[in-house]
Parts: sequence; structure tokens; C-alpha cells
Amino acid sequence: MASRRDFLHQSLRLSALGLVAVPLVDAHAARTRGADRDQSDAPSTDMEPPPDLFDAQVVDMDFWVKPRTLSVVRPQSGERASVLYWKDGDVIDSAYQELCHILRDVNGKASIPIDPKLLETLWASQAFVARYGLERPLEILSGYRTPASNHRLIEQGVPAARQSLHMSGKAADVRIAGLTEEVLGGLVKSFRKGGVGFYYRSGPKGGWIHTDTGLNRTWKG
Repeated sequence: MASRRDFLHQSLRLSALGLVAVPLVDAHAARTRGADRDQSDAPSTDMEPPPDLFDAQVVDMDFWVKPRTLSVVRPQSGERASVLYWKDGDVIDSAYQELCHILRDVNGKASIPIDPKLLETLWASQAFVARYGLERPLEILSGYRTPASNHRLIEQGVPAARQSLHMSGKAADVRIAGLTEEVLGGLVKSFRKGGVGFYYRSGPKGGWIHTDTGLNRTWKG
């Protein structure tokens, strides 16, 4: 039987070859367009991406083969971490274990192996917007959920599917400060690597984006 390490290595290699990146827009040109709209060159929480930011057309191998560091925060537990989990085409097992712990069910106090393809989507979203000067941690609102936690959310009227992929470590609810649901969701959707849910909410922090490694589909909640 293949070991968990073999599974991780194979999954990461396959997804690195298959994941489609969006075309890279020249940063100077983007700033020039911003200046034409009387906006500052400096990044802000109201950053407006170039209009073609989310058009997935080319595979940028330089982007996908560089070391991958995922910077995350868990508002529920107050945890913050910046984890280098992939380098030289290989997963770093100790770092992977750390990320699995961070994406645990905080309420249920349980964790399981997280789908490496989900980690890749989370990293790619964060790394891509960083190219435009927005370097913010990825807020993990929900990662793995125990069946009991998922059922409790349903009873409370919180949006949660009865067969949620959160329960198998294949989904996360996330946001990045400064990006609207439309912007972050559009970026995640452009990777074409699973489901994307847009959850719009009012308030200072706004809503969130659900991303998973299931079938390609989108919805709004």
C-alpha cells in the first residue's frame, strides 16, 4: 500500500503540472493604469486588479516550481504561521503536518490529512495577488470539520452541505483582507481546480470564499 508520503508527492507533482495560472500582467503597466485613474501606486485595501487578472490562459512554470510558503491566520484560535511546505518539487512532511494542524477543526479539536491540491490552491491565490503588492495572510475561517461540527452548523442555520467536503479535508473557507468576495473568488475560480462558493456578507470584514477540490462548479450563498 502506498504511504501517505507517496500520496502527497504524487498529488503535488500531478497538480503542479495541471494547474492553470492566469497570465502575468506587467506590474508597471498595472500601476500606470492606476495612475491614469488618479489612484496611488501604493497598494491599498481597495486595490483594483488589472482587468485581465483572472483570465486563465497560460501555464507559468516559473510560478509553479518556486518554493511555496503559505502564510495563514486562524481568527478562531488566534494562530498565525508562515510555513514553507514545498521546495525543489517535493513536499516538506513536517511543514505539511503543521498545515494540517492549522486547518484542523478548532471546535471539534480534531485534524486529518488535508488534500495537497487544496493547499496548492490556497498558496497560489496568496502568491498570485502578492505579485501586485498585496501581501496579506490568508484567513482560514474553516478547514477540516468533524461530522459533528458540520451537523451543528446546519442546525444553527449556517451554510453547510450535509456531505460537505470540509469533512474529508478537501475544502476551506477563506478570505484575504483587502480583496472582495468577487475578486478573490474570481481568482480561485480561474484555477479551475474545484468548487468555488461566493458568500457575500455586510460588515467591516465582508464575506468569504469557499474553495474545494471537488467538481468544478460555482454558487453564491
